[in-house]
Amino acid sequence: MKLHGIFAPLTTPYAADGSVSLAHLRNNIARYNQTGLAGYAMNGSTGESVLQLWDDIYRMWETAREVAAPSKILIAGTGAESTSETIEHTNRAASLGYPVALVRTPSFYKPAMSESALAEHYLRVADAAKIPILVYSVPVFTHITVEAPLVARVSKHANIVGMKDSSGSVQGIADIIARAPKEFQTLAGSASTLYESLEKGAAGAILALACAFPDLCVEIYKAARAGDKAKAHSLAQKLIAPAKMFGPQYGIAGLKYALDRLGYHGGASRGPLWPVDTSAQAEIDTMLSNLMTQTAHQL
Repeated sequence: MKLHGIFAPLTTPYAADGSVSLAHLRNNIARYNQTGLAGYAMNGSTGESVLQLWDDIYRMWETAREVAAPSKILIAGTGAESTSETIEHTNRAASLGYPVALVRTPSFYKPAMSESALAEHYLRVADAAKIPILVYSVPVFTHITVEAPLVARVSKHANIVGMKDSSGSVQGIADIIARAPKEFQTLAGSASTLYESLEKGAAGAILALACAFPDLCVEIYKAARAGDKAKAHSLAQKLIAPAKMFGPQYGIAGLKYALDRLGYHGGASRGPLWPVDTSAQAEIDTMLSNLMTQTAHQL
């Protein structure tokens, strides 16, 4: 399982009544199929995973499997709080033809989530999973950071093929790459450190910003892989403002508004997440206009 390149963790579109809109999901994926994205992660944090019903998640997995171009790799977000449920969702993804699963750290019982507890969780999932798994560290939401010693313990398992590191720590990624086997694939999850992570040896990235700016993110990856550091660094600087805006400032609601402005279906988020206000919309519009002008001649 080669997971090199840029993956988009797709957002979840909703219909007017608040239900998941598979039609809008189909349309979004059809457009992404025309880009250089390596594939799509379904049911990640950008997809509002913890706000979804699992029946709806399964339906979205099925839809993506039907619509995604054959060249696109599909990653299923299967993490749950219990080890047994995580295994169940992972094998459901396998039955639908997904080649790999993304497993976030359990976090509700955070005081009990020691390195040994997490290692045992991942090893048991890997033992039972019918497809390879990726460890998913997203401390901004889980308040648990997967660090190099844990990766060193679990990465020797043949069915644990890599991880998504959304910590934003370039040094953390470097430490993980140094401690893991050569074939272990570390994917960055922070757009603001994409260039630096690639320089440290990341295989690629799963980026929320790739939903809005797939071509820009892909060009950064290509330039970095080609050894054109100046171009890669220059393009990566353009991600700093949107990374802040669609991260700590306005989050998923801001990203979805941007998707609407860029011709995708973003739409509303699911409560308790609420749409951005008119002031935020104006700020996002300005950022998008500036970004499109700045990058038009470089892509």
